[in-house]
Amino acid sequence: MSTQTPVVALPPSSVLFGDVRLPKLRVLANGMPIAGVVSAEVTSNNHYAADRFRVDIATSADPSMGPAFWAGTASIVIDVQVSVQPAPVAAAATSWQSLAQGQVDLVDIDMVSRIARLEGRDFTAALIEARTQETFANRTSSEIATILAQRHGLTPQVTQTTTPVGQYYQLEHDRITLDQFSRSTTEWDLLINLAQHEGFDVFVQGTTLVFAPPAQQPDNPIVLRPVTTVTGPANILDLRVERSLTLARDIEVTVKSWNTKQQNAFTQTARASGQNGSATPSSTGPAQRYVFVRPNLTMDEALKLAQSKLAELTRHERTIIAAMPGELSLTPRSIVILEGTVTSFDQSYYVDEIERSISIGSGFTQRIVARNIQSGHQSTTPADTVGAVTG
Repeated sequence: MSTQTPVVALPPSSVLFGDVRLPKLRVLANGMPIAGVVSAEVTSNNHYAADRFRVDIATSADPSMGPAFWAGTASIVIDVQVSVQPAPVAAAATSWQSLAQGQVDLVDIDMVSRIARLEGRDFTAALIEARTQETFANRTSSEIATILAQRHGLTPQVTQTTTPVGQYYQLEHDRITLDQFSRSTTEWDLLINLAQHEGFDVFVQGTTLVFAPPAQQPDNPIVLRPVTTVTGPANILDLRVERSLTLARDIEVTVKSWNTKQQNAFTQTARASGQNGSATPSSTGPAQRYVFVRPNLTMDEALKLAQSKLAELTRHERTIIAAMPGELSLTPRSIVILEGTVTSFDQSYYVDEIERSISIGSGFTQRIVARNIQSGHQSTTPADTVGAVTG
């Protein structure tokens, strides 16, 4: 194998705000650079799911990584890396940023055209596939997250918590965490459940498991413009906008719970008034009502859950889908601002999904799906005690 690192130099393109850059692509397989990379696609999401990648490779480029290698290697870890430095800097040195790291799930070899397609997921997949019947007596959420991260060779980036998970159920500390659902629960399901209890985010980034409160957003989010405006030039290639008129109506979320220790049942409700595309709330039909039943919550926990579910629902009223030159600063947890449509779609959005595509033919582009931060005016209703619980 050649000692020179195989790199795919892509066509020059304009960076987000106009500077010319020279994108480059490099893919490592089990730590070794791959020659003959034709293209790569990486999809990152904010859905408590694994990021996915797909890489196409010309198997004739390197005899040591021909069809026999891809057909016979039992475990393949891929690292898709990109450089998008401005042209003057790129000529001197290359700084690589990883878009995705993870195990290959599928190898598809076209023996006639001699192209191997590798598809896989990031290291979240190890947690998703790890079923567990294990008990975590008297452990905190952060301790459990650290144990599971280290079990799979991940570096834990964990914010410490202090409440033993048994207290979430208002029971003894040594109650098993997974209870009767243990036979069908994965380690990833457990982490998601714990993160939701703590108000945390949980995801895998490279070889790091992050279990922490949502990150603070920068003061200068990226502004997306389909046309040139007074604040800057156009910087997206294509734009579609969607609006759910059902979710534009008033929304009411009710959480019903009962507390075994306090011997009572109660409800907590959160509401948001619809905007109907204007600054004045309006009613275009009966409110959309959602009811969630969760056992053994406190009144504060039930109210927080109602507000959280309300925020999730209102974030799906408006969606923007934008195609743009590829860049590396946005993540599925970023905020972007849309301007230039001269409609009520000109507002802030959470990035929900990013699909980056890198190839010799089309260069480096990306497609983002983003959803509105919040619509309407929110209000909450104090707890309504339903009655005593016997037992």
